[in-house]
Amino acid sequence: MFSKSLNTFNTFNNFQKFKNLNSLIKRKNYCSSSLNSIAIEQQFQQFKKNEYTMKNIKDYNRTTIQISINNTPGTLWRALNFFNVANIDLTGILSKPLKQPFEPALSIYLECNCKVDDNNFQTLLNQLKRECLYVTVINSYKVPVFPRHISDLDEVVGNCMMAGNDLSSDHPGFSDPIYRKRREQIAEIALSNKTGQPIPRIQYTKEEQLAWGSVFNELSKFHSTHPCREYQTIFPLLVENCGFRENNIPQLEDISSFLKSKTGFTLRPVTGLLSSRDFLNGLAFRVFFSTQYIRHHSEPFYTPEPDICHELLGHVPLFADPDFADFSQQIGLASIGASDATIKKLSTCYWFTVEFGLLRQNGQLRAYGAGLLSSFGELEYSLSDKPEFRPFDPFVTCNQPYPITTFQPVYFVAESFIKMQEQMKTFSQSLGRDFSVNYNPHTQTLEEIHPQLF
Repeated sequence: MFSKSLNTFNTFNNFQKFKNLNSLIKRKNYCSSSLNSIAIEQQFQQFKKNEYTMKNIKDYNRTTIQISINNTPGTLWRALNFFNVANIDLTGILSKPLKQPFEPALSIYLECNCKVDDNNFQTLLNQLKRECLYVTVINSYKVPVFPRHISDLDEVVGNCMMAGNDLSSDHPGFSDPIYRKRREQIAEIALSNKTGQPIPRIQYTKEEQLAWGSVFNELSKFHSTHPCREYQTIFPLLVENCGFRENNIPQLEDISSFLKSKTGFTLRPVTGLLSSRDFLNGLAFRVFFSTQYIRHHSEPFYTPEPDICHELLGHVPLFADPDFADFSQQIGLASIGASDATIKKLSTCYWFTVEFGLLRQNGQLRAYGAGLLSSFGELEYSLSDKPEFRPFDPFVTCNQPYPITTFQPVYFVAESFIKMQEQMKTFSQSLGRDFSVNYNPHTQTLEEIHPQLF
């Protein structure tokens, strides 16, 4: 039937109906050898605007049907056309290769967006049973909607749980109307930015520069002793190439270009806190959502939320390290289409690694978590004899509770970023998702990989 044993076409568009595929098939000869998988894949790539952009949709149902059909001209087209008649979107085709060129029957696996108890699905089954030699439902499950192309992240930026001048009453800037207005201005700039555009530059005020300088100077005192060696190697490169210095708040555009040249990671401005799902999904595209605003000048050593000091002095340096970048993306890929329970486990692993992780290097504990590297108080505390240290194991770490307003009582210690990748890969494979995901950096799209069914 197809040129390879496994051909998967991944488009999830509830609103571009299956007649588009029918039109493509009609333009082909109906003999099985001429239904070219590459041509169909190219057609499907034109339908990438999918239900992810429809904000009211939280998830969709995925159902797989196995059929056997006669290997005769027109049989496959008639079977596929039933999806159009039943108003059901076909989302995947998996075909078993012919053992012999003229084998009389073909085994096809068809995946679609529909629940098995829907009336139109029952109509589809009845029609298939009249046309096909054999029909059975393999499985049916729900999949949370997720971004398919990097441009889908444009929708995420406006989904912040806290954004702009929406400050809590205990925020140092809550009663400062000038600060709140400034936050609103910076939020509007982030919202205006779209995929492929340069990140807008912020003209920071004197007060903002002073707040940055205070944090920069204090943290610099620890750079030769407390961070991991990767951080110590990369930070001077940021000073040299991106303007990291006491009297200058670096611009996201310059940093993003630098990171892209090192590991393919880029920055994306965001207005505030995102949900765990949205944030982790961005990592799958090697995109890190970063704020551009800064903490209130009255308390430069305290912030109740991530700000540009946390992002640039904590997170950014290690995104220039290939092994750390790969580990971060691995967590992101595991989050794609994951259940809420899995997202909670992954976000907990993220908390104890990317935010508050420690490495053991040359027999000494060293910090790599951004929450430590951007807070000199917890940085000192984390390497003292006060907290408890446990070996990093995602199967254990994912269930560890943690405080968000105090220093961590427990830290997890990893051997290396490479070892962490291996551990996270094994952990991700245990999470029960029915497909895996690869990121194609050339097309900037996520590609689903389905298990071999035969």
